[in-house]
Amino acid sequence: MYPVSSAFLQAVQENTRKYYWTGRITIKNGVVYEFGAEDIVKGSGYISSQCCGSTEIELGTVYAAEMGVTLLSDIDRYTLEDALVELFYHLRISKSLDSSELDPDYNQAVEADGIYETIPMGVFEVSEANRTVKCLELKAYDYMLRFEKDFNGFETVGKAYDFIHLCCEACHVEFALTQEEVEAMPNGDTGLSIYTDNDIETYRDVLYYVGQVLGGFFCINREGVLELRKYGDTPVMEIAGRHRFSSSFSDFITRYTAVSSTNMRTEIAEYYHLDPDNGLTMNLGVNPLLQFGLDETRRQLCENILNDISVIDYVPFDSDTIGNPALDIGDVLTFVGGQADEDKISAITSMQVNLYGKQRLKGVGKNPRLAQAKSKNDKNISGLLSQIEAGKIGIHTFTNASAFTVADQDTRIISIEFATSEDNHAQFFGQVIVDVDADPVTRTATAAGDVVIPAVNVDAIPEENVSAGSENEGEEPASEDELAVIGITEEQTVNVSLPVSWTEDGTAVVTFTFEFNDEMITVHQPVETWHSGKHTILLYYPIENVLANYTNTFNVYMRVSGGTGTVDTGWCVASVSGQSMGANAAWDGTITVEDYIERVGISGGLRLKSISENIVFEIDELVQRSYSDVVRGRTALGAFAMPVDVNGSNS
Repeated sequence: MYPVSSAFLQAVQENTRKYYWTGRITIKNGVVYEFGAEDIVKGSGYISSQCCGSTEIELGTVYAAEMGVTLLSDIDRYTLEDALVELFYHLRISKSLDSSELDPDYNQAVEADGIYETIPMGVFEVSEANRTVKCLELKAYDYMLRFEKDFNGFETVGKAYDFIHLCCEACHVEFALTQEEVEAMPNGDTGLSIYTDNDIETYRDVLYYVGQVLGGFFCINREGVLELRKYGDTPVMEIAGRHRFSSSFSDFITRYTAVSSTNMRTEIAEYYHLDPDNGLTMNLGVNPLLQFGLDETRRQLCENILNDISVIDYVPFDSDTIGNPALDIGDVLTFVGGQADEDKISAITSMQVNLYGKQRLKGVGKNPRLAQAKSKNDKNISGLLSQIEAGKIGIHTFTNASAFTVADQDTRIISIEFATSEDNHAQFFGQVIVDVDADPVTRTATAAGDVVIPAVNVDAIPEENVSAGSENEGEEPASEDELAVIGITEEQTVNVSLPVSWTEDGTAVVTFTFEFNDEMITVHQPVETWHSGKHTILLYYPIENVLANYTNTFNVYMRVSGGTGTVDTGWCVASVSGQSMGANAAWDGTITVEDYIERVGISGGLRLKSISENIVFEIDELVQRSYSDVVRGRTALGAFAMPVDVNGSNS
């Protein structure tokens, strides 16, 4: 529920109340058109929103809210393309005209007939504007449609916040939560990666799968900011029978006690449940973010999702009410009076607010008794995996989900895993934007040049001035006309040199190194010398001798000498393409370490063999981290012997 004062909650439930609607239209060039209650055609305005489908509760949903209104306005409809429409609801909470009664924590103001509290109802972008003789019909949607941009199936690595931040940056939408708030959620601090073979087409699809992992759903709030919400069990208000025009309630309670998620590596829909398992099963389908990692990590992710949805204990309902515009999608309610059960709770999964009309609230859900058999059968259905036919061109793509700064050490900036069904060749293409900060350089030099002293006239001194001496002090000197020129000095040239120094922007040498299947490629290493600023480089390398049915890894490392280079989120775009390429089983987190020592002879006693090893552990992510350990000392191998008498051995 949108934060409102207690006076608002009391006034909105009164038998009679006074309120009005206003709005604002902002077109692209910044011109603002305000409209009030007198400009809105009665019965025309509505705001419709939802977080689930029409039959059951869903996770990760990314539904857009819709707004429609008809105005008595002469605004040119051709200027309204992508214009913003904001709606506001004003409710009188008191008849007092005393400004000292205003609550500074809420948007309240004294008007002619009392104190009104104003709440925003959303920000929408116009998608359709139709003109009649006197009216202007508008239909608009919130910012969720901005995420309908091609994602291109980039293979990215990061935490949940990194994926959300990447989507918001690419689609120009703010996110309501901080990184700390997201990482504090279950699964929020777990590293995730998009499985290569996926059905992701847009950034909206990415948000859908991230919302599943976090156990919630996404929506655009009233300020036009992306927000992650979760289902809860704490009611925000009570709706009495006198506040409802009509209502219907189901005779069952929707509960979830299990989740099912298809593992693409094993091609099995894995099933995780609570005890007792007597409720519905939330089918997560094939989530590309739940395919990597150890089996235990996958289990923990799914169990955390199960814990989030286990609070769902809702009675499905459908009701027309007098309306409370402060309610939001996902709010939990209690109903009293009539056929309602006061001890049960319900959640709003869809809502339609009619301007100057009724508010329709709806909560959906399945019957556990009817869906139980189907849910239990779903857990045994294997996931269907799409395979790429031999000979067809395939492509594996990548982008970075985290920003990083590179200095004079090799830092991995691109990593792509791929496989082919037959021995083949492939091509690597990449583009990297680097913001270079070169070290300043101090320059010294000697400024040399010739200084010319010109020739000048030498004037004679009058004799009377010489003889008079001090007696003529105070008298005016002889004029220039009275002076006689007795000679000219010789022009002279003097050579002068001075040391000078200054500081200027230096150059940074940026080196890119390719690595294929743990082998550095030394024959081709692109190098660029750049001054400070943003630069773009295109990378290419033909990959030879690609082994069939083997997970191949192509890495790109970057090193900067003479400065640093920053690669922001989304500045690395790369792909590997070739024939007969298909999705391969991803690394499941198992690290196999093998070591070999020479054979140990046992004749004449056991010899000890010293073992020294340097173990390096690398985390599968784009942020450079390392762990090293040194094992020293002597490892002893021993045995024991015992004489055994065997019949016939001493004869």
